[in-house]
This record gives sequence, C-alpha cells and structure tokens, in this order.
Amino acid sequence: MSTIKLYPPKPEKVYFFGTCLVDLFYPDAGMAGIQLLEREGIEVIFPQDQTCCGQPAYTSGYHDQAREVAAAQLKLFPEDYLIVLPSGSCAGMMREHYPELFAGQPEEELAKNVASRVYELTEFLLHVCHIQLEDKGEPIKVAMHTSCSARREMGLGEVGPALLNKMANVELVEQARVKECCGFGGAFSVRHPEISEAMVTDKVEAIDATGADAMITSDCGCMMNITGAAEHMNKDFNGEHIASFLWRRCNES
Repeated sequence: MSTIKLYPPKPEKVYFFGTCLVDLFYPDAGMAGIQLLEREGIEVIFPQDQTCCGQPAYTSGYHDQAREVAAAQLKLFPEDYLIVLPSGSCAGMMREHYPELFAGQPEEELAKNVASRVYELTEFLLHVCHIQLEDKGEPIKVAMHTSCSARREMGLGEVGPALLNKMANVELVEQARVKECCGFGGAFSVRHPEISEAMVTDKVEAIDATGADAMITSDCGCMMNITGAAEHMNKDFNGEHIASFLWRRCNES
C-alpha cells in the first residue's frame, strides 16, 4: 500500500545547498534555482561554509571520512528552515542516508533533524510552491533525464516532467531508456569506465532518437556525463539543468 507524502505550506525562508558540481561547473544552475525560489517570494539563505554532502566517500565505502565531511554540513542549518538542493543525488544523500550515517553518533539527532528538512529543488517548486510558469520561449522539443537518486531514492521520477509540461511552448518527448541510468554514478564511472561508457552510449542514442533539441535534467553529474558523451559522439542536442531552463524561458523577451 503506497503512502501519500504530505508537503508543508510554502515557507518565507529556506536554506540553499548548492552542491559541488553546481558550485564548480554549473553555477548558472544554482543561481537559476535561487532566482526561481525568490520569484516565489521566498528569502534564500546560502550558507557560505558549505562544501560537499559526503556522498562520494559514502558510496565508495569510506563511511568515517563521509561522516567527517557531512558533520561539517550539519552545522550550517541552525534555524528550522527547509533545505533545498538542485540535485536529487545530494538531496538523497542528506535525506535518506544522513540518519543511518550518524546512527549511534553524537550528531544523530541533528542529522535526523537536517534530513527531515531536505527537499530537492524540482520537488519543492512543484509540491511546496505550486509554481506557475509562463513560457516566453520559442517552441522547443526536449527529453528529460531523471537521475537514479532522484527517481529511486527520492521518488521524483514524474516531478521534472510535470514542471516541463507546465511550459506552453515545450514539447516533452520520452526517450526509450527513460528509467535507465546514464552510467555516471560518481566513482562508478571511474572504477568501471567500460561499463559506464556502454551505458551512456545507450542513453545518448535513446535521447538522440527522439529528435529532441535539448536534454533537460535535474542533476549536474548526469548532465556532464550525457552531454560529454553526446559531444564525443557528434550528436546535436544540448544539455541544460532544469532550473536554468525554466528560469531562462520564463524571462525571455
């Protein structure tokens, strides 16, 4: 029997956790996420000392090192505001794995408290803000890729498409391998490059077969992997984080 998740009312303030890949490679996605939240009348607090959520070490089996990194993040959210992340992967780490990572540790209760306040950006925009979007862009055909963490850990497989379907001039087409992993998986792509390459090749070919002008995703790791492979394979579609895509199309003149 499935359970229905109850979402809180739209808050006045939130914390924004930017993630490593957004900070280092895709800052425009982070800024777009903040701007979308501010557009909804929400004050966004960006803790300046934030670094990594600890996921790379955790998924590689180095739990002590992951705990050390994650413990520093727990201290960044002293007020009882919700925490929004533009990544299902990092949100999944903080919401689903922090409680078990800190089980039996002095930070256990704080970790549970932080985890209970974590929301992925698209989830927050759709279910908490009930965002309304006015599409000012030209007609475009796009394919959506939802990361494994967002789809399986967070249960958000339909959230990104639901937001894209709010855009009047966006045609959302479904790729044949829509539920399959792109092969990134962080350290997985380094440890198993041949398997990763085969997976992303299948993903790129599936997206390309739709005739989409662009691939939209809510996770920058997947975007980096898919668009890098697409460029290597001489495919024509571009990649864009959903926050950048929505913000740009709502503000085009």
